[in-house]
Amino acid sequence: MSFCVFFKSTGGGTLHLIHLPATSNVAENSPPETLVHKFSVNLSVSLSPVIPGFPLIINSNPLTEAFRVNWLSGTDFQVVTTGEEQLDFETGPNIYDLQIYVKDDVGVTDLQILTVQVTDVNEPPRFLGRLAEGLDLFIAERQIPGFIYQVEAFDPEDTGRNIPLSYFLISSSNNFGMSANGTIFSTTELDFEAGHNSCHLIVEVRDSGGLKASTTLRLTIVNINDEIPRFTSPTRVYLIPEELSVGTIVANITAEDPDDEGSSGHLLYSMTTVGNYFVINQLTGTIHVAQRMDRDAGELRQNPTISVEVLVKDRPSGGQENRIQITFVVEDVNDNPATCRKLTFSIMVSETAANRTSLLDLNKFCFDEDSEAPNNKFNFTTPSGVGSSHRFLQDPAGSGKIVLIGDLDCENPSNLAAGNKYTLIIQVQDVAFPYYKNNIYIFIFTSPEDEFPLIFDRPFYVFNVSEIRPARTRVGQVRATDGDFPQSSIVYSISSGGASPQYPNIFWINPKTGELQLITKADYETTSIYILRIQATNGEDTSSVTVTVNIIGENDEKPMCTPNSYFLAIPVDLKVGTNIQNFKLTCTDLDSSPRSFRYSIGPGNINSHFTFSPNAGSNVTRLLLASSFDYEGGLDKIWDYTLLVYITDDNLLSGRRKAEALVETGTVTLSIKVLPHPTTIITTTPRPRITYQVFRENVYSPSAWYVPFVVTTGSVLLLGLLVSLIILLAKAIHRCCPCKTGKTKKPLLGLCLKLSLSMNTVFDGEAVDPVTGEIYQFNSKTGARKWKDPLKQMPTWTEPSLQGGGTRKETGR
Repeated sequence: MSFCVFFKSTGGGTLHLIHLPATSNVAENSPPETLVHKFSVNLSVSLSPVIPGFPLIINSNPLTEAFRVNWLSGTDFQVVTTGEEQLDFETGPNIYDLQIYVKDDVGVTDLQILTVQVTDVNEPPRFLGRLAEGLDLFIAERQIPGFIYQVEAFDPEDTGRNIPLSYFLISSSNNFGMSANGTIFSTTELDFEAGHNSCHLIVEVRDSGGLKASTTLRLTIVNINDEIPRFTSPTRVYLIPEELSVGTIVANITAEDPDDEGSSGHLLYSMTTVGNYFVINQLTGTIHVAQRMDRDAGELRQNPTISVEVLVKDRPSGGQENRIQITFVVEDVNDNPATCRKLTFSIMVSETAANRTSLLDLNKFCFDEDSEAPNNKFNFTTPSGVGSSHRFLQDPAGSGKIVLIGDLDCENPSNLAAGNKYTLIIQVQDVAFPYYKNNIYIFIFTSPEDEFPLIFDRPFYVFNVSEIRPARTRVGQVRATDGDFPQSSIVYSISSGGASPQYPNIFWINPKTGELQLITKADYETTSIYILRIQATNGEDTSSVTVTVNIIGENDEKPMCTPNSYFLAIPVDLKVGTNIQNFKLTCTDLDSSPRSFRYSIGPGNINSHFTFSPNAGSNVTRLLLASSFDYEGGLDKIWDYTLLVYITDDNLLSGRRKAEALVETGTVTLSIKVLPHPTTIITTTPRPRITYQVFRENVYSPSAWYVPFVVTTGSVLLLGLLVSLIILLAKAIHRCCPCKTGKTKKPLLGLCLKLSLSMNTVFDGEAVDPVTGEIYQFNSKTGARKWKDPLKQMPTWTEPSLQGGGTRKETGR
């Protein structure tokens, strides 16, 4: 931005600038305080001094701070460069118009223009960017010889005129060169491991005027991963014993990396061979046992050689690698004792076996699992065992072949003392250190021969047992023996007999002891004698014997009477001694005589109104009234009696204190209802000489208010039920007997009336008329009676004739 100051001159002798306006030249790139132009100030007539700080450059075109005004002396001043801006002919403005302004104390001013022209000066060339201060270059080793870097420089004069600059490699080098246009290139393949780690190249550039500049290129050779690792461990074959514990180090594989100055710290080891016996530490290269190696089993028994390939790499992925083949030979050690498929033998030898009989060859059972001699060789020690030295021998010695040289007769007392069984102890032992051994136990048992028959100690057996004895009762015991030694176990069984009508067999015999027992009670009345056939066997012989079992009869049956229960109704004024409704009991007992019964009445015979006659010595007895009832006097209060009658088959006399034999007792239940005096007499049938009385008694109590309610409700329900039944009956009659004529109506009506009458009255008891002996039915609550159906029972009765005192027989209906 530029501006102009306009002022009015005061005429001759005014303040003004001398030697201005003017044009001056200054060389480019001039240093600070370089003189550009000198001028003076002509003071005004008043000789007023210039204000301090004036004259000064108040404006420039273009704007710049590259110039300022310096005071020299008096009124002399000069324009110099400030150095704050670089004066560059090639890049900056070439002409500057500076407005120089002066002012004195009285305010008189003057303004003139100084034109400054920047002149061109030949400058030396310059390297661009950081290249001017030196540059670090990194070159990978093993790089193909050729281009490395393009050096670039700038010359203000030549570059603008398209005059090329000249480049030179000042420092000598056998590995690098430089072309005239500034291209640096390698002449050989660089190898970091060969010592070509770094070098310094001095590069010089010159312009057409001979000016020059130089810089330094610091070249560093970068080590790349171009060398394969080298194995340093010399061993390739390792001999290792079998059965090493897991984790044991069997080899240490080492390698180094030339790219890492011989260090192995960053190498990684692995095994490429598929196998389970070894693992390798990927950092250290040590090979460890990974699982059990048994030289005597599996694939190692056939081929003890294990080959693995070890791979070493200088980085996890990519990079350089190397391989080596390692062989392990697994050596056999004596780690398996000689053993046998069986270490315990049981041999059965007949007691009649001859001397020198071969009993056992241990070589067929014994072995040593070690794979190589002498580790797999073994022998046998001399047999030992109490009582065996004179009976058994190893022939030849150490061969493991056992033969018989003694007597094994079971009946021989010396053999009996030994129990006819012998124990041999033989050791099978390795012939190589550490001489493992195992004990072999041989148990020789004598097999007895059947020389004596099996016989019972009696030719027959007779046992007695009571019929009242319970199950598991011991009846008796049979015993059979065998003269052979050792005694064989004898098993007893029932081959025949012992059956009853209810059970296939009521006896059981202990198969080991021969003890005969009852399975259930015997019944004398059913079967009194059993004939059994007992068989004994010891696996070789069989023998039988007859056993007779006599069943002893006992009084174990209860008396049985008819009827077993009965209902009787008697009037309250029945005479003492009367056989109540001709009731009688008839009793039987399977194991007692008819004269052994005794009768008694238990609970329920209150005031002892009832008794039986006879009360003992007969199987038939009648119920009598023993004493009269006294309700009016208050002695009797109940009208219904329930008698429990006991019938005992011992017929004890009064002088005895206890039964001479077992006693059994039967029971009969009698229900007796005492009928009170009648209040009205109702003739129920037109039969002559038979009068039926119905007794009613008002027993209603005001406190029993619920009775009418219950009775009414029950009556309504009963009435509804009866109506339903009548409707169903009418429908049935209509279906079965349709009315076609008027003649059939009356019989049907009579049938319906009879059915309704029979359904309205319920007769819950029966009794025998003491006069006629006929049976009638009665209602225990209302007293209503009727004769029993004559078709079921038609008693006959005799009635005196009305004419002439004759008699006639009638049959009740």
